[in-house]
Amino acid sequence: MKVAVITERRPHERRVAASPDAIKHMVGLGLETVVESGAGGEANFTDEMYRAAGATLVPDAASALADADIVLKVQRPIVGSDGVGSPDELHLMKRGAALIGLLAPLQNPADVQAYASAGIAAFAMELVPRITRAQTMDVLSSQANLAGYKAAIDAASEFGRALPMMMTAAGTIKAARVLVMGAGVAGLQAIATARRLGAIVSATDVRAAAKEQVESLGATFITVDEEAARSAETAGGYAREMGEDYQRRQREKVIEALRRTDIVICTALIPGRRAPTLLTEAMVAAMAPGSVIMDLAAEAGGNVEGTKPGETVTTANGVKIVGNINTPSRVPVDASALYSRNLQAFLALIVKEGQLRIDTADEIVKASLLTLDGAVVNPALAPVPPASSSALPPVAPPPAAEIPS
Repeated sequence: MKVAVITERRPHERRVAASPDAIKHMVGLGLETVVESGAGGEANFTDEMYRAAGATLVPDAASALADADIVLKVQRPIVGSDGVGSPDELHLMKRGAALIGLLAPLQNPADVQAYASAGIAAFAMELVPRITRAQTMDVLSSQANLAGYKAAIDAASEFGRALPMMMTAAGTIKAARVLVMGAGVAGLQAIATARRLGAIVSATDVRAAAKEQVESLGATFITVDEEAARSAETAGGYAREMGEDYQRRQREKVIEALRRTDIVICTALIPGRRAPTLLTEAMVAAMAPGSVIMDLAAEAGGNVEGTKPGETVTTANGVKIVGNINTPSRVPVDASALYSRNLQAFLALIVKEGQLRIDTADEIVKASLLTLDGAVVNPALAPVPPASSSALPPVAPPPAAEIPS
């Protein structure tokens, strides 16, 4: 069994799908591992480190992917020209190979069809269910954790003042006030990091269960409607998108907090859809000059009106809106190490006795599997059969809009 790891060629991506430690583990399982030269360079993993772990180094993606049984990726492979000026990675994979990565299938259904046409067994790691058995495979949590940390650090760097209270002979510096919108994995880590930096932190979330988590970190929880919040969490541990009335009342409550807030960190995302707007132009206008907003949803349309992906925008009233792209990739060493451990755990599900075994009865495999044997098999993506085909079982519709925590 040959496992291939190649350089990530999409813009703003510095991670690699397998660390040298993960390669060593795979070699120990009897898998042949092939790594494209320079694949781990942005994450400070040298070719020599991969060689020492037991990998075979090859000069290019074509050499790595040739005859590979399993292809490990961070982002989805390049299909056709794909607008990035890189080789067609999907075309280089053999029919019957397994592709594992963050494939963004809801955002890129045409790519999913391409995987099926190419005869690839594609697994989207972001669709791994949030169950106890799958905790070690939860890539959304491992990457969001680092994104929340980095967002707080970047906010402190952009802010023109110190975060902690300081008492000096020249006078006292007041502690900065940070508001985190969304208390999921990224939000909770942002809260913890901002607290460690000495800021006074508050947070909002539509889920009532988040209140205890926020307060356990020493932050203040801003609630809008506790009764409505009790029904805001789905069985999968995500926050459901709320109705317009709730959102209106939330905006009013947040505006009150914004008038005394120095830094806002927004973390809300909805899989396969545009990110919800948490801060309008009017709300941003309520903030003081020099305030900073970190929008972790910039790539998905942004949580803030005025966000520009990959740019820092300064509004007319002097507020910075930072729309960094791919925040986990801004911490490439740790992000790659955690991601590769997630993949390592997932491989244990589909590799048995040195052979690829795809058990579609396994709930983790079933949820993450997109294509198999030339067909789209994931219920969230497979076409709904015609009404006249009453003999066919109905295909489940896409899951309700949710905000990953």
